[in-house]
Amino acid sequence: MVGRTGERDVNFEETQELSLSPDAVAGGRTRISTEVVEKIAVAATKSVPGVAELGGDLARFVNAVLDRVGLDQVGDARRGCSAHITNGAVLINLVLVTEAGHSVPQVIDEVRAKVTLAVEAYGLRVEEINIRVDDVAFTNPTAPDA
Repeated sequence: MVGRTGERDVNFEETQELSLSPDAVAGGRTRISTEVVEKIAVAATKSVPGVAELGGDLARFVNAVLDRVGLDQVGDARRGCSAHITNGAVLINLVLVTEAGHSVPQVIDEVRAKVTLAVEAYGLRVEEINIRVDDVAFTNPTAPDA
């Protein structure tokens, strides 16, 4: 139909927004691997002041050797951490080295808080975090008096 101005009348229908409810979303299963949880836990742990590094004596020794031969990224992402996931609940075991001069209980409390927050952001529930302090690192060693 042509209007008085000579332009064609066009009927525009209002568009409706489709609101998505949980019923409208396709289903499926999401699984997060233990390796992903371990990497998240290690990254969160390393961000805590007072944590020098992760891993027991043997793991740190092997990593030092790998560093010397140019393989410095091998094994770093999960070193010092193991995780177990059962029905959405996570158990995490950490082995770490603290820096001298930091309160171990305060460091451990902050590690637990940061790891829990980071892992639960992925929709998992942290049930337990076991931490073993394996060593203390002295960043500024002092020479013994002679």
